[in-house]
This record gives sequence, C-alpha cells and structure tokens, in this order.
Amino acid sequence: MPYLHAVGLALLALAGWWSLCAADVGDFAPCLNFFYRSWPPKGLSGTPICQRYGNQYHFASLYSRPRRSPWFSAYMFSPPEGKRPSANWKFEPQLANATADGNMIPFPLGELDPNVVNSQAVQLDYINSSYTRGHLNPSLHHRTYEDRSSTFTLTNVVPQKVGSNDGPWATLEKQVNQTLGSYCLGVAYVVTGVIPYQDNKHWIKGHRVAVPEYLWSAYCCPKYNESLLNKVHLSKVFPTYAAIGRNDPNSTEEIVPIVKSSHKKFWGYDVRRMPLDTLEMYLKERLGTVISVFYEKCSGLR
Repeated sequence: MPYLHAVGLALLALAGWWSLCAADVGDFAPCLNFFYRSWPPKGLSGTPICQRYGNQYHFASLYSRPRRSPWFSAYMFSPPEGKRPSANWKFEPQLANATADGNMIPFPLGELDPNVVNSQAVQLDYINSSYTRGHLNPSLHHRTYEDRSSTFTLTNVVPQKVGSNDGPWATLEKQVNQTLGSYCLGVAYVVTGVIPYQDNKHWIKGHRVAVPEYLWSAYCCPKYNESLLNKVHLSKVFPTYAAIGRNDPNSTEEIVPIVKSSHKKFWGYDVRRMPLDTLEMYLKERLGTVISVFYEKCSGLR
C-alpha cells in the first residue's frame, strides 16, 4: 500500500506538471470559463490564446498571426481596486515556439529572439508609430493586481489613436465599469474586438501590425437588479449591450456618426452605443460572415 500511495502521489504531481506545461495557444478548452456558457464567439478565424500569467489563466484572446494583433479578448468583469499597475509589457512565448512555457513573459531589455519578432507584435512596433497600445481587455475592468497586470501583453492590444484611447473609448470603459458594478448581480462577461479597414492598407512599421478602423465591445450580464434598473431607465442596456468606436477621424459616418461639437482633441473618435443585434449586423457587413458574440445573445437562463 505505501508503494501504491507513492505511485499515486507521483502521478498526481506529474499531472499537475503537465497541466502547467500544456499548450495555452491553439485551443480555448482550458479557459472556456471566460465566455458566457463556455461558448466563444462564432464566425471569426484565428489562434486562440488562454492568457496565462503567474501560472493562472486571466482571460482569453483570439489572435490573428497575419495581423500580429488580436481579433478579440474575452474576460469576466470585476470592479477595480487599487492603483493601475505599471505598464510592464509582455509577449506570448508559445506563439513563437509551441513547446515554450505558457506564461506570458515581460520583454527583455536586450535583443529579442527573431522567432518572437516574426510571430507577434513587439515593443519597437509601437514606438514612434503615432499609435498607442490600445487594450481590448482593460486593466480598469479587474479587481486583483494579478488580473490587472495580465492585461499588459501585446497579444491583448491593437494600434489605437490617442484621441480614441484617452477620449470617448476611455469614457465607454468607465461607463461600463459603473453600469456593471452598480447593477450586475452575478458574473458579467465582456468581449471586445476590432473591425478592420476594408482596403487592408493600414499598418504600423511597414506591414508589421494591422491598424483597426473601429473597436467594438459587448457585455453579457445574465443576472441583474431589474427593480433598480426600472428606476434609473437603464432597462434597455441589460442583459446585454454593445458599442462601436471610431479609430480614424476620416472614416465615413455610416457606422458611427461624428458629434460635431466634440472637443478638438477627440473629434472624430466618437463611440456609438447600440443593442447587440446592431453590433452583429455591422460585424456581418464588414467581415462578410455571421458573427455571434454570446450564446443565444445572452438570453439564456438567469
């Protein structure tokens, strides 16, 4: 019996070691909990990443290798606490080498492995590019220091103009934070993604990282305070609501009109709030395929 007990412990230890060394790139199976009803958005093709930091999964991203940027990031919202972590930017080693460790790694001070440079965006891509590193999964939407720190990976960001990132899009993130924090009673699921240009001509650093024309975001809160919502006239924004934001002041106004009275610094970077159905209609028009963000449009059992 002692021998069998020792063998059992060894097998458990081996299983634990294997789980930490298993691939976090290529399959959403280890991190389906970040999607409503364990159901990732349908209609987009890319490389799934279970975003691991400190040997814990924190969110999920669908990554486009050709664009060297994510199609979307999905996460569970929690009200933030404490100060915003410092921007210690990281990369995904398994995009460069499938046998590498699954934890995201801070960029080193010295020379980077060419396989990393070829497989994903790196710090130099954004330096002097006229674009900021725009979070899809924002630090603001998380409580713990570890969750907030994990958002600072370049596999979670896209080239975003400062007029959007510091203006209307930042306002949207704060409003979602307030709305979900005040009225959502259970877990809230958020998916934030991009809409590319139709001409495929907008990149930073030559043809390194694709610039999106729009950013979009949608949340799903299956359990919420209905009586309170009726008092504050927010019934239309639950259980789900969405938005699209401009990333180019020169884009046409069919999807997101420009508010002419906007502050000069933020002019042309407007955000339009909308029902989930309207967002999915625009995604279908621009991406040429049916996109479903949430299982049964977040209308399942509460």
